[in-house]
Amino acid sequence: MSSDVNELTVNYEENGILLVKELDKEILSKGAWTTILYRYQNWNKTKEEYSKEMYTIRRYQKRDGDYLSKSKFNISSPEQAQKIIDALQKWINGSE
Repeated sequence: MSSDVNELTVNYEENGILLVKELDKEILSKGAWTTILYRYQNWNKTKEEYSKEMYTIRRYQKRDGDYLSKSKFNISSPEQAQKIIDALQKWINGSE
């Protein structure tokens, strides 16, 4: 794990192959509990190419100077991401 929130990543490499490739991230909150939204792709071994873009929200807790992964929520498609965006915008704008 890391002691610096900016160094946290979802990149995952195995046998020299980057199986999870982080494309971007947004730090949503910092502190003892940190929340980060990641945009990433998975390596498809069969097709030998990266998947479509996916998204995940990760929560980390800082303990003894290091961030430990505590929970995650994977957003499986752009369509699901859009539904989340639409619901949040409706609530924030007070439509319902």
